[in-house]
Order: sequence, then structure tokens, then C-alpha cells
Amino acid sequence: MKDLRKTVTIPILLMGYVNVVLQYGVANFCKKCKEVGVDGCIIPDLPMYEYEEMYHTCFEEHGISNIFLVTPQTSEERIRKIDGLSNAFIYLLSSAATTGKNLDVSATARDYFARIKGMNLINPLMIGFGISDKKTFDSANEYASGAIIGSAFVKSLNENDVEGSVKGFMRQFRY
Repeated sequence: MKDLRKTVTIPILLMGYVNVVLQYGVANFCKKCKEVGVDGCIIPDLPMYEYEEMYHTCFEEHGISNIFLVTPQTSEERIRKIDGLSNAFIYLLSSAATTGKNLDVSATARDYFARIKGMNLINPLMIGFGISDKKTFDSANEYASGAIIGSAFVKSLNENDVEGSVKGFMRQFRY
């Protein structure tokens, strides 16, 4: 990753599990992220209270954003707490399902997205889980500041050469 910043100017986020970060050491992890140009992390299994009490300062000192996830079942109180701890964006899961499924914007999902949008949070919302093509990307962007394309992107990388795959895959999302 240390050479990635030579060619990549967009924000770089890492996603993984907290046990890896803990084994490496949180301070070492944050320091190394800063050194190589990582902007933030998505660590889904890092409890919010642990982040707030034990790691928030370290992340902040190194300029590393911690991205929290919100599900349809997340309470308004918790969402507002997440918004206060965040300094990048909030990852709005499109459903409580597993990743890789297609986004289905049902009436329930629309109500959920509208509820979160109506909270007038400080941080932008990014919708993820089920974003796999232009149609699902555009649908997510009706309710949020952007969309996160994960599984479909990785699948594209596995099916093609990396450079051609990235360019071809991303081309479909241009306006």
C-alpha cells in the first residue's frame, strides 16, 4: 500500500476485523495507516463504546476515520451517537441481509432510508450492500450522498485482469 498514493488520489479505506487491528496494536495500526495514506477504516465488529472509550483518540491523532455501520434496526439514539463520533460518513446498510445481494428498494427500505435522511445528520450517508450495477447505484443515490460497491467490484476483479476490470467496471457508473 505504501506506493498506492503515488497514483491514487481518492480516499482509501480499509475494511476488516478488529482482532487483526488488536493483534497488530491499535497505535501501530493507526500510525501505519497514516504513513501509507489510508484515510479511514470500516471495522464492523469494533463495538462503538470500545472505540469511543479506548481508541477514538488514537484514530483522531493519526487522522484516521472510523466508519460506523447502521442497519434498519439501529435506534435513533445510537445513530445520533454514531453521527457524533464520525468525521467522514455513515455506512447505511441497505438491509440486515448479507453482502452480495441485489439492492431491493421495497417500501420498508424506502421508509428506512427516508427516516435516516430525515434525521438531518452531520455526516453524509453512504448506502451499501446490494449495490451491483448502475440501476442499484442510482437507486441508492436517491436516498444518500453516495453508494458503496463491494462484492460486485471484487467479483469483477476476480473475473478479469485488474486494470481492465477496474476501468470497465467503474465506467458503468458514470453519468
